Amino acid sequence: MIKVQGLCKRYGGVTAVDDVSFEVAKGEIVGFLGPNGAGKSTTMKMLSCYLPPTSGKAEIAGFDVFKESLRAREHIGYMPENVPLPLDLRVVEYLRFRAALKGVPGRRVKERVADVCDLCGLLDVQRKLIGALSKGYRQRVGLADAMINEPDLLILDEPTIGLDPNQIRQVRELIKNLRRHHTILISTHILPEVEMTCSRVIIINKGRIEAMDTPENLRSRLSAGGEVRLEAKLADPKAATAKIKALEGVRGVSSHQVDGWTRFAIETDGDPRERVYNLTVEEKWAVRELSRRNATLEQVFTEITGEEG
Repeated sequence: MIKVQGLCKRYGGVTAVDDVSFEVAKGEIVGFLGPNGAGKSTTMKMLSCYLPPTSGKAEIAGFDVFKESLRAREHIGYMPENVPLPLDLRVVEYLRFRAALKGVPGRRVKERVADVCDLCGLLDVQRKLIGALSKGYRQRVGLADAMINEPDLLILDEPTIGLDPNQIRQVRELIKNLRRHHTILISTHILPEVEMTCSRVIIINKGRIEAMDTPENLRSRLSAGGEVRLEAKLADPKAATAKIKALEGVRGVSSHQVDGWTRFAIETDGDPRERVYNLTVEEKWAVRELSRRNATLEQVFTEITGEEG
């Protein structure tokens, strides 16, 4: 569905996107991640035919987005980070207007507006002025607009920005349901949402792609294998910390006291729980927790981009 080869964008002496190449297959939901200023939005604008590249090539559904822009746009639904909406129009009026602009046949406009209002949960507010809607509903209107012409590909730039946790969950479920009919490229800063929604992740940093894989594979490649949590009752926490640090596979240990128990957060390479357990038996520590947390996508993102959380 998407094929990008050597895509570059320069503004004077500044390179915003530097030799980016990737592919997205039909039916995938791919997360496009990176710090602010990494080149995410610039790349999405080029793929959406809103911005010409300095060099490189990109195809949508087999059409060159620069040489065959109009044909490529027929297959794209684009939702920008800040959706520009006319506040004095009703939801249904706006969607009918957008459907006509996007070439939806007149006999199908009413049907398509009803369909996207149903999919995006807008049926109860379709007669309301857009200016009277909450931020969450305005985001839904933007998503309905992107879907109105039944595109094969949805490009969503920060679709959950400014939403509360309940609204984020609703949009997440909507996006997951859309994969049955659409390929989706989604940019977001909410990394747990990416883990729950996306089948593959592309991480861009300083204009270049640094990693591209499934969330599971990216986590398994992280040098920090995860974190082991130990909660024990013992006489000398400082000495215990030193003994845990000496175990194979342990990269670092931090601890704090809670009601007479010491809680250890053990940074690991691999899974040293058996060695930690054997140490607790040998030292006769009373233990009420020994568990492992796998590396998160947030840790992967931080290590790859060098961004401190």
